[in-house]
Amino acid sequence: MKLKQVKLGSQGLIVPNIGLGCMGMTGFGDVDTYGKTDEKEAIATIHRSLELGGNFLDTADLYGPFKNEQLIAKAIEGKRDEYIIATKFGWEIDDNDQITWKINGTKDYVKKSVERSLKNLKTDYIDLYYMHRLDKNTPIEETVGAMSELVKEGKIGYIGLSEVSSETVKRAHAVHPVSAVQSEYSLFERTVEEKGVLNTLNELGIGFVAYSPLGRGFLSGQIRTIDDLPENDFRRGIPRFQEQHFYKNIELVDAIESLANEKNITSSQLALAWIISKGILPIPGTKRRKYLEQNIEAANIQLSDSDIHKLESIIPLGTDTGATYDEFGMGLLDY
Repeated sequence: MKLKQVKLGSQGLIVPNIGLGCMGMTGFGDVDTYGKTDEKEAIATIHRSLELGGNFLDTADLYGPFKNEQLIAKAIEGKRDEYIIATKFGWEIDDNDQITWKINGTKDYVKKSVERSLKNLKTDYIDLYYMHRLDKNTPIEETVGAMSELVKEGKIGYIGLSEVSSETVKRAHAVHPVSAVQSEYSLFERTVEEKGVLNTLNELGIGFVAYSPLGRGFLSGQIRTIDDLPENDFRRGIPRFQEQHFYKNIELVDAIESLANEKNITSSQLALAWIISKGILPIPGTKRRKYLEQNIEAANIQLSDSDIHKLESIIPLGTDTGATYDEFGMGLLDY
């Protein structure tokens, strides 16, 4: 099983057609993201991913904070050049390693953040560096201008943005070519399609990376009641998992699972294959080798036009499955 290599954007970045989201391998302080963590298994998962050709790892300084980057540093030690590392900045973290829950895209903060990430990752370059969220009080031209300087200095290879509108993408791209935009995208969440962002990226030759491609785990089919989520799992606080959406979403998952069963694959694999069929790069998060192997198998599943039509008729564009952030989190998206 060999993963296909694809271009991410038009600036020269080549990646496998499925990545590994590492966020769940560490929590946010005392909040677990997707259950308890296990460093040993997480590192084994990163190593297994490389064995299968999955060398594209996605992290951020926010995760921990810093613990996730530090975990990746341990996992890639001695094999740095075999991995493609994407990390992010923008959520402000103070000098006491505390998240302030503000977004900071100023030139000074960009410079400070990259040095911190380089140190935590124990590397002298970052392959793909994302602005995690738009700082609405700082012109995008200032933020991307600072990132452009990092490219010239050799500290980062390529520039990325996250959860941004078409207008922001165009303004950023005019300062320095953007290689990738990462936003939430799945059968459950297609805002970037509805708002025309995907069209803009295609026009400009910018790649698209889908985080939460399994709808925050819903599309795995393993969440049947709210009690399937650990007590301090952050998903308990977001609308998609609240009662007014939860059971309606379970019905949608059941219909997807039925289609997956016909093809003798899992609902997760079907959901990932659907994203890949659109030329989009999913980065499903997992911290266990078992699920990693299943996810990577999905990258080789071919869907027919009929399969895609059936899937999209189960959850048509515009279906309300519930927001995946609370009001504060939704307010930070640039749509």
